[in-house]
Amino acid sequence: MYLQVNGHNTYCYTGGKPFDAAKPSVVFIHGVINDHSVWALQSRYLANHGWNVLAVDLPGHCKSGGEAPASVEEAAEFVIALLDAAGVQRAALVGHSWGSLIALEAASRLKERVSHLVLVGTAYPMKVSQVLLDAALNEPLKALTMVNVFSRSTLAAPPSALGPGTWVYGASMALGRRVLASNTKANVFHRGFKACDSYANGDNAIAQITCPVLFVLGAQDQMTQAKAAQPLIAKAQASGKTVQLVSVPVGHHQMTEAPEETLFAMRDFLKNP
Repeated sequence: MYLQVNGHNTYCYTGGKPFDAAKPSVVFIHGVINDHSVWALQSRYLANHGWNVLAVDLPGHCKSGGEAPASVEEAAEFVIALLDAAGVQRAALVGHSWGSLIALEAASRLKERVSHLVLVGTAYPMKVSQVLLDAALNEPLKALTMVNVFSRSTLAAPPSALGPGTWVYGASMALGRRVLASNTKANVFHRGFKACDSYANGDNAIAQITCPVLFVLGAQDQMTQAKAAQPLIAKAQASGKTVQLVSVPVGHHQMTEAPEETLFAMRDFLKNP
């Protein structure tokens, strides 16, 4: 489904079901060098179990037009505009990695318009090594290989992630190349990593949200180590938020390395008002 957001065509995958703004809604936000397809299992399941799904391609990524966001704050404003364009008054926000920071910042601004917040593979601060920043800028294909090696705890993820016989590592490399090629005006790889590295409003944002929050963390995550999310979790608890934590025994791509565990954690969390 395409929506006009800020004057540009924006693609949202609806899980194969017609969009109905009257249903409870969930917005899926991908990370750096990804698109809507990383949420394949989770978005399809929820769309077939009573949810209105908007798995978005961020601006300047794959099927969405517009300028690729240069900051978490800019991307959060896009999410707000997306909800307005879709006519959605209240939604759950689910974000992975960079997308988790975007979801967090958007939730802090939307307040009661967000029913649930799910942060997958998150950390704050989400600092990126200078080596990786430089590689993303100057040698993006080399950086893509680095990221996919660091992100994976296994090269043989369960077949339920993308289908029997799927090479998850190879599929992720192909997706990264496709995302890079989709924007010839901006290096979305470096721009996204720089946005993660520069984001400084996490402590304030987690204190401002008004909804329950679920953290889904990979115990073997080398990109956003689970311990790097602990200050954010503590801040949420200290400010009186309802907080749930689910640890999965995988790396940074929880959606494909532990697809069912990640899905069930979301499903059970979203059941609660």
